[in-house]
Amino acid sequence: MPTEQDVPLGRNTDSLRSISPNSFQLLPLWLTVGWGLIALIVYLSLTASPPEVFEFAFADKLKHLFAYSVLMGWFTQLYPSLKARGVWALALFFLGVTVEFIQGWSGYRFFDVADMVANSFGVLLGWWLSTRWLAGSLLRVDSVLSRWLR
Repeated sequence: MPTEQDVPLGRNTDSLRSISPNSFQLLPLWLTVGWGLIALIVYLSLTASPPEVFEFAFADKLKHLFAYSVLMGWFTQLYPSLKARGVWALALFFLGVTVEFIQGWSGYRFFDVADMVANSFGVLLGWWLSTRWLAGSLLRVDSVLSRWLR
């Protein structure tokens, strides 16, 4: 099991090569949280009246950007290889596009290309953050939490 000193954190992208899903002691928990986040975002995207947490000009686009950057950042922390990041980026891009089309067909939500753009930029932002400032942060939490739970 990696120690806190072994867990990369910050801008050291070279050390991401040593991280794999097998590096996580609590992988089932992190996967459950990640898939729960996807389910929550799909639900909030397709429900007739999503909760309005805050409202101002372009708040909707910031919510899309934030949601998809969290998803991308979460899963690229678990699967940091370049190939896996590419697969997750494509999957989340297609999720965002698909949800927008379903919203347009729903009759109670609206299709919005700008939402697709915000989702896509969120994926890129999540990728960038997870390989820079947040690199290894979930593995560090995993290391600390798994020791605490022993």
